[in-house]
Amino acid sequence: MASPTRSVRAFVAALSACAAVLLSGCASEVSGTAVAISGASIPTTTTTPPRTTTGSPTPDIDEGGSVDIDVEIGQCVELGGTVENATVANATCGSPQSNYVVFAKTPTSAECPPDADQYYYETYFDIEQGALCLDIDWIVGGCMDLVGEFAQRVDCATPGADTRRVVTILQGTTSVDDCPDPALYGFEKDSRNFVVCVEKL
Repeated sequence: MASPTRSVRAFVAALSACAAVLLSGCASEVSGTAVAISGASIPTTTTTPPRTTTGSPTPDIDEGGSVDIDVEIGQCVELGGTVENATVANATCGSPQSNYVVFAKTPTSAECPPDADQYYYETYFDIEQGALCLDIDWIVGGCMDLVGEFAQRVDCATPGADTRRVVTILQGTTSVDDCPDPALYGFEKDSRNFVVCVEKL
């Protein structure tokens, strides 16, 4: 007959094995859409260099939660896989691998601000353990392609089907009408009071 200590150890080992199998990651679909500037028309060419605007930074949100990746607010990740079976890895912001920046950490994905571009969460027995709230890793002058489940950094010289070049990021406004030329679209971040001004290539 097995001792009680041995039975508990076996149960704990079996439970740990189940936990490793049941811990999974998921992501949301990209929900943001570009909003056209009022009365905008698409120019044939432009020579205006990209500009940046400074302003008050948006506050960080770290409300806890637990995910396997060691990443801090303001750091970037490479989000891949599929929405149902997402993968996430650390990436240097602005690098070819980086497609999202962590702007908040919450206990569940439902607690991410509604204007998040994406979120990554992990579950244990179908209960969310933590979430990373993500924005596209926009770089002024850089390009991102928005086709597919996740944004991808691309070379502006060889744009994809839905490539956007960042003209500027405006803090302290939620109106794309504040975007300067050559931006014809913008991604409004109402809850965090900024706009990513882009042009479509």
